[in-house]
Amino acid sequence: MADIATLLERNLQGIFGEGDDTLRRKVAEEIFHDDAVFVEPHGIYRGRDEIVRIAGIIRALHPTFRYSTLGRADVLHDKAGRLRWVSGVPGEPPAYAGTDFIVVRDGRIAAVYLFFDGAPDPTSPAVNDGQ
Repeated sequence: MADIATLLERNLQGIFGEGDDTLRRKVAEEIFHDDAVFVEPHGIYRGRDEIVRIAGIIRALHPTFRYSTLGRADVLHDKAGRLRWVSGVPGEPPAYAGTDFIVVRDGRIAAVYLFFDGAPDPTSPAVNDGQ
């Protein structure tokens, strides 16, 4: 059973920061419930397979970007946590920033909520096929 800070980091780097679909799927099987949900400004994606799929689409929008965390994760009662981050080309100023908020059930992620911090919102309406 992973702690919440570890789950947040693995979600950021191993799901949304990972360019390899096979590795992304492996991490997803370890950290997400089958019925997990991902909520972002343009859609809601239900189930591990949909989260893996949309993470791949989002990653492909900015394949050279890397995520860097801003401080440590905040954890609430071993049930939820949040992690602030920035993303962009290494060595250049960040292109955008966000905060991931997760809800954990039985040591795995049940829900991920993504908030973009400030402008711009780097996601494209083209990825908005969530329900």
